[in-house]
Amino acid sequence: MEGIIWDLPAVVRALVGGLMIGGAAALMLLVNGRVMGASGILGGLVDGTGDARTERLAFLAGLIGVPLLIVLATGDRPTNIVAGWPTLLIAGLLVGIGTRLGAGCTSGHGVCGISRLSPRSLAATVTFIAAGVLTVRVFA
Repeated sequence: MEGIIWDLPAVVRALVGGLMIGGAAALMLLVNGRVMGASGILGGLVDGTGDARTERLAFLAGLIGVPLLIVLATGDRPTNIVAGWPTLLIAGLLVGIGTRLGAGCTSGHGVCGISRLSPRSLAATVTFIAAGVLTVRVFA
């Protein structure tokens, strides 16, 4: 496939990253009894409906801060963003609206929901993937 790097180090990094995300989701569910859905954690802070404000802020700080630390430590830029700021802002707003309408995002439905065999999460994840494929095919 064009644009995807299939070399062994990239595959190992993806595998390690997936294991870390899955491990973190399992740990959060076991320790706090909460699903690790990033959109729900952020949404609870924005609209004020969520409890455990400090925990939510710490999660989001780690979500944003750790990749920045890795970039600073390694000097490696893991992504190459080619869209302009207006496109990114519109895309971000659409993702935010979609996650509120779908009651979750890829981390909540894709990682946590599917691992709990939730039919709703399976349907949501299939919809996310189909929309992503369609978007790439139409706009790329």
